[in-house]
Amino acid sequence: MFDTIPDLGSAGMQVENLCGDAGFMSRPLRTHRAQREAAGLRRLAHIFVQSPEHILQQLVEVSMELCDAESAGITLEEPVSATESQFRWIATAGRYGPFVGAVLPRYFSPCGTCLERGEPQLFRVPKAYLDSIGVDAPPVTDGILIPWSVNGTQGTIWVLAHESYHHFDREDYRVMRDLSDFAAIAVRHQDQQSQLMRQAAAAAAAKIANSLAHEINNPLQGLIQTVFLAGQDGPEAGVFARQAMGELRKLSDLVKQLLSLQKPDPTQSEDRPRRLL
Repeated sequence: MFDTIPDLGSAGMQVENLCGDAGFMSRPLRTHRAQREAAGLRRLAHIFVQSPEHILQQLVEVSMELCDAESAGITLEEPVSATESQFRWIATAGRYGPFVGAVLPRYFSPCGTCLERGEPQLFRVPKAYLDSIGVDAPPVTDGILIPWSVNGTQGTIWVLAHESYHHFDREDYRVMRDLSDFAAIAVRHQDQQSQLMRQAAAAAAAKIANSLAHEINNPLQGLIQTVFLAGQDGPEAGVFARQAMGELRKLSDLVKQLLSLQKPDPTQSEDRPRRLL
């Protein structure tokens, strides 16, 4: 998290309602290829069916290609507490690609403004703002933010330019508006798949743990008996002691297997927040 967050306007950041910006709506249209757009949508549909785990990354890459953007991404709102939330970049491409997984504050951010207004936003992030929060990233000279939501989950999808101040046009907005619906469906689908995987993993782990618990009982009983015999200080005490060590090693291996089922999945751990927009 940030220690201090500058006001959006204090460092020259601009966030404006896209549909109400006459300048944006009157921008000359670039050449948009219907065939390329159709090919991109077919690609997304294919990935969604064949490899749904890759759909979000493919979605931002298609967004970047169709809008000739230099960066693209999807942001997901996450709860931090009962009263606070944050944003996480769950998919990125282009020059902002290395920032995937970065965490942003809910307040004083373009994504927060976009969701508060509930409308598409046109925004710019100057170098002065990035310098003020210690981020080494190219400025956003022209950007489109589109809100999306599904079943209580919400976020934004965005495309960025880093050189041109009038890069995107109303056809880019149309494309991104359509892709925002796809983003909502994809995020929801991945969330449902993750829940199913966690449930399946928990059931499988419980079954294995139950089996190991029964296996542990046999060497444990054998170890108790062998240790008792070794402690009688008879002529075969040394044999029983060595046997006890073997039983102990077997027991130790089984316990390690059981404990490994209880270790947290490192892929589910929270990424350390990185300073960003």
